[in-house]
Amino acid sequence: MNIQSYTLEQMLALIKRGEVFAGQLESSGCIIKIEEYLPVVSTAIHAGHQVRNDLIKLCQLNAEERYLEENPYTDELLASQPITLACTDSRFEYDLNKPKSLSTYYKSAWQKQVWRKPLSDKQRAISQAKHNDFYILYQALIAKLESMFGMVIVFDLHAYNYKREEVRTPTFNIRTAGIDIERWGDVVKKFQAELTHITLPHMDVDADTLISEDKQGYLITHTNAHFDRTLVLPLAIKKVFMDELTGEVYPIVLDDLKLGLKHAFSITSAYFQRKFNRRSKIRRADMLSSAIEPAVLEIDASLYRLAQKVDTLKYVNPTNLASEKKRFFRELNRFKPAFKYRQLPIDANEFKYKIYRLPIDNISDPALKQMYSDVVNKLSEQVDLLTSVGQESFVYNALRYHGRPDRSAISNAKFLLYAKEIPEADGERYDAKAACEMMKQQAEQWGMQCKVATSSAIVARAMVSSLPAQLTVNSQAEFSHAEVQRLIQHELGIHMATTLNAKQQPLKVLRLGLPGATHTQEGLAILAELHAGFMAHARLNTLACRVLAVDSMLREQDFYLTFNYLVDEVGMDKDSAFVTTARVYRGGGFTKDHLYLSGFLEMLHLSTTRDLSNLLVGKTSVQYLNLLDELVHRNWLIAPKFNVTPVQNFEQNPSLNYLIDSLRH
Repeated sequence: MNIQSYTLEQMLALIKRGEVFAGQLESSGCIIKIEEYLPVVSTAIHAGHQVRNDLIKLCQLNAEERYLEENPYTDELLASQPITLACTDSRFEYDLNKPKSLSTYYKSAWQKQVWRKPLSDKQRAISQAKHNDFYILYQALIAKLESMFGMVIVFDLHAYNYKREEVRTPTFNIRTAGIDIERWGDVVKKFQAELTHITLPHMDVDADTLISEDKQGYLITHTNAHFDRTLVLPLAIKKVFMDELTGEVYPIVLDDLKLGLKHAFSITSAYFQRKFNRRSKIRRADMLSSAIEPAVLEIDASLYRLAQKVDTLKYVNPTNLASEKKRFFRELNRFKPAFKYRQLPIDANEFKYKIYRLPIDNISDPALKQMYSDVVNKLSEQVDLLTSVGQESFVYNALRYHGRPDRSAISNAKFLLYAKEIPEADGERYDAKAACEMMKQQAEQWGMQCKVATSSAIVARAMVSSLPAQLTVNSQAEFSHAEVQRLIQHELGIHMATTLNAKQQPLKVLRLGLPGATHTQEGLAILAELHAGFMAHARLNTLACRVLAVDSMLREQDFYLTFNYLVDEVGMDKDSAFVTTARVYRGGGFTKDHLYLSGFLEMLHLSTTRDLSNLLVGKTSVQYLNLLDELVHRNWLIAPKFNVTPVQNFEQNPSLNYLIDSLRH
């Protein structure tokens, strides 16, 4: 939302009409942002540092001395809130937390001489007029919100110096002088509890209440004098996010504070509405704006334009797999892959330069800012991976991008392979053309606008691509009936569904894939096979073999030795062993395949405790599930159109259930 200058009368008219806007009050340093009219307001009245020119000449304090007693960054800490009021003028010019007559310091403050001589009546009048205009605006806003919603809550944010204190001070201090504790005490306790849930790096976090009357600010006093249905919660934050003496900021702490306060404010304001407005269905996401930040849309569009061609599998899959397979079985232990790959139309340095220049800091929502930052960093790793295809460094980039199987994953894989086989009735067998036709019919039944076709140029038995939306079936493969059904659930029910759902979303980043998307999406796809009743021990063994193949590749770095291990020790047939070995050696050592089994187990475990539907809005990752749930609730994202949840009208094989339950989650 663009910031522009408004007169007081213009702002009052906009508020009266209930229009959203963001702007600076022409007569002062007050900046107001209304993204949506909701019964929650956040203020940062001491955030400013500006002093007008005629007063600078009279001021005995330099910029650093004034900065020490100001509350920098408090406006940033509440930027994710739907309605914010912040002051860019310094409290040394006029203090909004003092009554009008005391708002301009006579000569001194904090035992320091501020002015060389007392301000003139004209100078005081200019500053006091700014003070007056702020409270006219504030009063009109609260009156409007009370008329719309009944009860309103205000978070009045400050920061305080602590290094000069001789006693230990809390991270968060709720200044309760002026709060009717008998009436609002439960909300204060809820707010205090939520503040203690905030985690900050390398420090303990605590929250306390301060009752001292000399800490009662004018904003709460003014509100109490004019309104009976508005609760003000004055909060002072210890300046742990910066060095209070030098002004140096600690960005990691600041970002964690932004995220923690976003949750604490929205949870507390939702609790307030449930308790006093009797709005029982209100959740914390209802206390956040449903209008997508323009900065988010701009960055999202730019990121998608840059990254839409970055498709890992397209450039990692060999183009000469069929001929290399024939050569392998002719040469066996003398074979070394000579895979060929598509040319990558990306200049890595230019690409990184452009994505790291995206103004992600302009995103005010801290959780979204972190998500886009994560995406940029992961894209950088992905480009490193793609530009090293066929080189020795590829395997190291693959480890950085996809990781490696841990001890638990290897133990699970060996357990599955050593367990007594649970047979599966495969049913009728199909060639690739017949299997492709069955999948095409199912896609049509589900209303999926996509192409289903065969190809000999893929390593996998089937795979989904997004540009255009297509399910490709390996023309060299043969399929059992059960396997076709598994592929329908896996490739169409999850991968195609998330591809098509992503195209419905306002945020295009969900077409690219969030960090950790492979682990989550493959886990969901295998879980869909289980829920549809087509999971089999042999299928789990395939996933187990992939884990062990990745482990062997990392240890042996020899195609034939891994193939031989899979045939002689694991018990795979030669054709399957070649495909599995080729999967993990493509590119130069691709570790992705270990994620299928661990992803399945995590999704299975998580599905017993919460709804996973919103993971289908696009190429998502479970580490962002809370944020995705919030964004769907706020209408920033559209609930998944294609959510083909299998109806479990069958009886699971108890032996198979026992086997799965025995795996380490």
